[in-house]
Amino acid sequence: MTDIQNLLNTRRMNYSLERPFYTDPEIFNHDLANIHYREWLFAIPSCEIPKTGNFVTYKIGEYNVIIVRGADQQIRAFHNTCRHRGSVICKVAKGTAPKLVCPYHQWTYELDGSLMWARDMGPDFDPTQHGLKTVHCRTVAGLVYICLAENAPNFDEFKFIAEPYLEPHELENAKVAYESTIVEKGNWKLVWENNRECYHCGGNHPALCRSFPDDPVVTKIEGNTPPERLQAHFDRCEAVGMKSQFYIHTDGQFRLARMPLKDGAESYTMDTKSAVNKWLGRSPFADAGTLLKFHYPTTWNHFLADHSIVFRVTPISPTETEVTTKWLVHKDAVEGVDYYVKRLTEVWEATNDEDRRVVEDNQNGIQNPVYEPGPYSADHEAGVMQFVDWYCEKMKSRLSPIILAAE
Repeated sequence: MTDIQNLLNTRRMNYSLERPFYTDPEIFNHDLANIHYREWLFAIPSCEIPKTGNFVTYKIGEYNVIIVRGADQQIRAFHNTCRHRGSVICKVAKGTAPKLVCPYHQWTYELDGSLMWARDMGPDFDPTQHGLKTVHCRTVAGLVYICLAENAPNFDEFKFIAEPYLEPHELENAKVAYESTIVEKGNWKLVWENNRECYHCGGNHPALCRSFPDDPVVTKIEGNTPPERLQAHFDRCEAVGMKSQFYIHTDGQFRLARMPLKDGAESYTMDTKSAVNKWLGRSPFADAGTLLKFHYPTTWNHFLADHSIVFRVTPISPTETEVTTKWLVHKDAVEGVDYYVKRLTEVWEATNDEDRRVVEDNQNGIQNPVYEPGPYSADHEAGVMQFVDWYCEKMKSRLSPIILAAE
């Protein structure tokens, strides 16, 4: 049995974690139980289900969730299990349905989760006691979050802080132009560690580095005294109503900052110019940079002047992680006229595959019994150190034994 508490308590600060954190099934199950089943998780952009009856399903560990837009236009989430004998109700990843009908015995639910019809259940059967089990579901500026916990953490503070940054991007007016899902054969924490630094970018991401600066100031965590050129960028954007100033939450779970791209760059394209002629949002200039937003444990994002990109991280096993990427453009943008999918996606398609390879190489190296934790670069990997600290503190607090009051 793995002594995770001891590993957490004795870990060397500012070093990578011990091998079991990236390989051990028991620790992986602790990660699911104490983080992914208890925190707010980014699920989808709300534009993905714009009409009544549109739904998507999302699987996290042992849980399978339906996210659906109701007749009242509210987005709700339910456990994807029938209240009769537990069959899966929605068997496809996404679709449209006027009602949610279990394919096994046709128990039929309204889009608000209430049971409307169940055949031959007798006079004492009370349908009001057999509605779908709900999952906490909230939206912020066009992004849908869910929480699997019985009692969800506070969401309002995150929404209050994030909404002013996101609102100028008008994500409710978006559509998904393209979606990709890859499975990286690495632990979910390695996926995050790789994301939280650009120490590796120059040697691994030639397409991305055309526009994205591999400057540690972009991925840094401390934002109290930004360099003069960065503060000038913040001021320029905020003067036109685009909140930009660096913000990180006190517990480190989420960060927002509108960072400049390289000089002259406008978007993530091979020529660094805008990928979409009909912009998503109301930026008055093309070189507004990218609003970088991360929210542990499931999402990082890039919101640009012309389009937006949302990423979702879903752990599958101790050594497998699903990464889903969605490119959002204005809902009225016409493919082949206002944008071309290849041009829109090729930089991040290449970058995602390159990241997959480096994560898998990292995982393979850690599998070696001689692996031992190595030091992070304070200049380039402060973001990695911050993520690892957040993870360890969260796990320590939730694994600590509960001390009962004396009777």
